Amino acid sequence: MKTFAWLLLLAGAARAQTLEGVVDIHAHCGPDSVPRSIDALSLVKLAKERGFRALVLKNHYEPTASWAALARTQTPGIEVFGGIALNRTVGGVNPAAVERMTRVAGGWGRLVWMPTFDSENQVKSNNESRPYVSVSRSGSLLPEVLEVLDLIARHKLVLATGHSTPAEVLMLIREAKRRGVTSIVVTHGMLKPVAMTPAKLREAAQLGAMVEFVGNAVIGQTKSSSFKEYAGAMRRVGWESVILSSDLGQQGNPLHPDGLEAVFRGLHQEGVTEEQMNRIVKQNPARLLGLQ
Repeated sequence: MKTFAWLLLLAGAARAQTLEGVVDIHAHCGPDSVPRSIDALSLVKLAKERGFRALVLKNHYEPTASWAALARTQTPGIEVFGGIALNRTVGGVNPAAVERMTRVAGGWGRLVWMPTFDSENQVKSNNESRPYVSVSRSGSLLPEVLEVLDLIARHKLVLATGHSTPAEVLMLIREAKRRGVTSIVVTHGMLKPVAMTPAKLREAAQLGAMVEFVGNAVIGQTKSSSFKEYAGAMRRVGWESVILSSDLGQQGNPLHPDGLEAVFRGLHQEGVTEEQMNRIVKQNPARLLGLQ
């Protein structure tokens, strides 16, 4: 009888959970130099129709502040932001590129990702032989990284740690806090090549960062974690420091709203409550972006 009641509770929670008010800080879309399932304008329109409050449009190789500005003119009524990933196509960890993003009309460039697919950690983890972008050397952050952190602090942007090593992630958080950065998120901390343990993720949260968990890791074609592992790690980090985003947009994966609904169902089955879900997919990411 107790088991039946528990199943009914979970089913009710799953039905109660909605997309209304969702803030997705990690939304891939086209046009892009890699295949995407939906273009930026169509995604923003779809997200608004499904009740999203806000989106951050992400591209690994091009800044997206201008995409956000254009999308806002085409689909009013939803908050749209962009950002810049500091990969080789923008000159790597390039302070000039970050500063230029802040000047794009509207000021909707909000996130600065440290190197992702061109990061030293990514390239070496994949055993690739190609140029990469470093953020540290001999245990210290590089001068250009420090300059970018100062720009993030000055313009009240969000630092995202990218595909850095666990040690680099913690260095970035500590130094960013010292330099006055107030909004920090650990980019999909459990996903390779970041691959931080729950204990390291908890340490990052204690240092003042939010920790991102992405739907792509538990429902995507290349999923690498179970819902049980995700729920356990989220509890270890603490709900006040967890953000759930989609990291969707790849061809063959569900579109962002459908994917997030599938993630809601999976996490509810592991005992994550509606209140906790609303915290990690609505309230915490809104706070990260400075939304009231």
